[in-house]
Amino acid sequence: MVSHDRVALLRRCLESLERAEARDTFGIIVVDNGSSDGSGQLDDDFPSARFIRLPKNFGLTKALNIGIRSAETEYVLLLHEDTEVEPGAVRILTETMEANPEAAAVCPLLVDAQGAPAPQLGELPPDGQYRPAAPGEGPTAVQYPRGAALMLRTFVIRSMRQIDERYGQFGSDADLAQQVRRGSKKILLVPSARVLHHGREEDPAIRRADFRIGRAVWIWKYLGFGAGVAARIGAILQPFATLKLGEFRYTAVGQKIDGSQS
Repeated sequence: MVSHDRVALLRRCLESLERAEARDTFGIIVVDNGSSDGSGQLDDDFPSARFIRLPKNFGLTKALNIGIRSAETEYVLLLHEDTEVEPGAVRILTETMEANPEAAAVCPLLVDAQGAPAPQLGELPPDGQYRPAAPGEGPTAVQYPRGAALMLRTFVIRSMRQIDERYGQFGSDADLAQQVRRGSKKILLVPSARVLHHGREEDPAIRRADFRIGRAVWIWKYLGFGAGVAARIGAILQPFATLKLGEFRYTAVGQKIDGSQS
């Protein structure tokens, strides 16, 4: 789990994990991305979790890689700190992985505060739009679930060496989904495992720019140089044409949420 300045949500997520069934069968790693709100000091309240404190915000993808390298396990569950895990979810996801060797990854059903399916499934190439999944009775293969809650076989990530750190806050989950497809494996959505996803209401200019940059990286990587150049130019020109000047400024210089540039 990667966290940056969302201490209240992080606390609720950790509390939900501590209430999980078979809690003694998994470990918790929190990578604190240079928070200044006290997130990194929650280790006193959650002594069974391991906290890795980074001196500054290195971005989601680099922080994920740091956490994954610290996990010596067969499976790794990537969680956003704005989630709350139902008690049986981790156990159900693990059992689904064990029962389906053709699956490289599994994900729970994301739900909102009212228990209704939350936006979760996207398209490739990523377009920033997500639709709710239809709850069913059994695991269903999906193309691209967002990375708010995603369990993978650890060897899948290690076979890639690491998650591509050219992505900022957005794009790494789409990259993982594409890597699974290239390996002729499946991602299974497991409706009986549920995770509450709070999400964000605000959509500031730098977040929109970070998405556009990540999308251009994905297209460059998987659709080729020409398509990537066109995507990057489009990412710059579209906010300019619609007079979203803050977003244009960030996109033009390639500035991501973590402050680094692409």
